[in-house]
Formats: sequence, structure tokens, C-alpha cells
Amino acid sequence: MEYREIKRCGGIKVSEIALGCEGFIGKSKREYAEMADRAFELGINFIDMYTPNPEFRDNFGAAIKGRRDKIVLQGHICSVWENGDYLRTRNPGKTKAAFEDQLKRLGTDYIDVGMIHYIDAEEDFKRVFEGDIMKYCIGLKKEGKIRCTGISSHNPTVAIKAVESGLVDVVMFSVNAAYDMQPPTENVDDLFEPSSYEGSFLNADPERVRLYELCEREGVAIDVMKAFGGGDMLSEEYSPFGVAFNEYQCIEYCLTRPAVVSVMAGCHSVGEMEKAVSYYSASKAERDYSSVLAGMKRFKFSGNCLYCGHCAPCTAGINIADLNKYLKLAVVQGEIPETVAEHYRLLKAHAGDCTECGRCEKNCPFGVDITGNMKKAKKVFGY
Repeated sequence: MEYREIKRCGGIKVSEIALGCEGFIGKSKREYAEMADRAFELGINFIDMYTPNPEFRDNFGAAIKGRRDKIVLQGHICSVWENGDYLRTRNPGKTKAAFEDQLKRLGTDYIDVGMIHYIDAEEDFKRVFEGDIMKYCIGLKKEGKIRCTGISSHNPTVAIKAVESGLVDVVMFSVNAAYDMQPPTENVDDLFEPSSYEGSFLNADPERVRLYELCEREGVAIDVMKAFGGGDMLSEEYSPFGVAFNEYQCIEYCLTRPAVVSVMAGCHSVGEMEKAVSYYSASKAERDYSSVLAGMKRFKFSGNCLYCGHCAPCTAGINIADLNKYLKLAVVQGEIPETVAEHYRLLKAHAGDCTECGRCEKNCPFGVDITGNMKKAKKVFGY
């Protein structure tokens, strides 16, 4: 297992492959313990808990007893349980009661990531960020009951507003190659609708790209939901591309997006967890999502770096994907942010080391002008 840092959350490190909680629902207390034990053995230390289901909270609390300090919990705020069912609310009283219930049932006095649950509509964003819910979250953070604040969303426009507010440290966002081609929407069902993919597409939607780059620049972490598109991406019949991806390609795609720290895999069994973590022993060919994307006529990703790594190895030792990422961040900002300058400095080789041999461009499946980018980066960064 490899780990990445949530920079604005005390520098805590989370496993690149994490767990959504839906796979635990309906299982016995013994099965909870078995799944939790195996997750920890595999190195998984990051768990998302969107559900307010009291049975889940009781059983999961029992499963993690005595090892709270070894895991990073992402608990949702505004997710409540009423009349035997889950409900999203913006009622301050219900929100507070549900959060306190979460702490009690889990047997802890704090949650690492307090995730404001599901904001897709801009009007809802205003209600949350200008009202009592955000005030409550700020209070929780001051009291140490949450270590950092996040929002979950499927809408990049809303997620960007949240990051720009300066009030959030983590964004839980739906990421996969299909969704990245869709424009912002307040209706999450649009992302799943087959008719949304009937036309021709040219590259990723700029608003989504902007979100990833903004989060990278501001040090806001993204943890990924819907990496497999609810399973659609893994099926030739249901994939929007008409081509099935494998689990490794979906995970690789997400982990190569800027600012992403972790992929929440909705594993329903120990076997599915082991399959997800076997990503680390998968071959380069098995992880290669570009082999799927580059060959599709209706979906063109040409001219833009997708950080797939096909350009490597560089004869001068340049990490081309990372260099392209930092160049885009600097160009979009119109100046070089201090954090970007530091990331660029720490690269083992820089744009000025490029020999213009052209090997990388021959390897790139998306026709990126890598030599041109090297020249531009040398001019922007000065070396």
C-alpha cells in the first residue's frame, strides 16, 4: 500500500485505496470484524462513512475498537437516520444530533474528516456555506471534534466554489474518465444517463480540469467516489465508451488526476478488497487506461496530457507528467504559486535538462507537444 498526505489536515497520510462503507451494510458483527481486520492487514487506513445507519455505526465501532489511532475516519455531516432510512438534511438540530450519535456509536471523540454531505445545487451551497451548517462545522473544528472539513459533490462548479471559500480542506468528488467528459450539472443522474454520451467529445470538461488544478494549487485533497461508475465502467455493455475498463485502469486514472489522494472503493467482501489492493502488483499494461482512451473515435483526448506515463522513461530523467502538471498550474494562475515552485524545484530533473530527443512524443498516445511544453516550462520557471 502507498499513502498520500492530506496537507490541510495536520499532514495525516491516507491509503491510496480506501473503503466506502456501503459494502458493510447488512453484514453480521463478525463479518464487520473480518472485513476490518483484512483491510488493516492490506494497509487500508482510510474509511468513508456516509451512512447514518445505527447498525453500521455500532458494528463498525466494535470492529475498530482499540485501534482508532491507526485509522482515518471520514464521517458525514448532515446525513441523518429517520424512520429506518437515510435522509440528507440542513436542519441544524438534526445535524448536530446525528453527528453526536456518530461519535458515540463509533466509540470516538473525534472524526478526522468532517464531510458535509452531498452538495450539488448552487442554491444548496449558499444555504450551507452562508448558514448554520458551516458555522457548526467551524465550531466542531475549533473544538477538535473534526480535524478538517470537507464537502461531497458531483458538481465541479459547486466544488470550485467550496474550495475558493477557503473553508474546506477535502473534496469528495466523483471521478472517472467518462464523468470527466461531462459538463457541470446539479442533477447527478445526468452523469449516469446513456443519452449524455451520444455525441462526440473533445477532451475533458474544462470545469473539471479547473477543479483538479485548483485543489492541487490550494493544497485541498480530493478523495474519489464513483471510480467505477457504479460498476458501469467495468462492463462493455454499460460503459459510456462501449469498452470495458478493468479495476486497475479505473484506479490508475483517478490516482493520476491532480490533487487526488485516495480512491474510495465500495468493496462488498474481503475478496473485493484484495482485488482492489492487487492494483499494486498489476502490470503496467493492466493499469494502462490510455490504451482504451486513445483508440476511440467519438472521444478525443488529443493534445492534452492525461498523466498516463507513456512518455516515460525520459532520456534526461525528467518526470514529464509531473512537470506538465506544474506547468499548467503556473500558467492557469498567471504566476507561480509558492507551493508549485517548490514542487517543481524538488523534481530530479527540470525542463532545462530536456535534450529534445523526441522519444517522449513518439510514445505519447495523445499527441502532446511535450518538447514545446519543456521550452515553455523553462521560460516560466527559469530553469
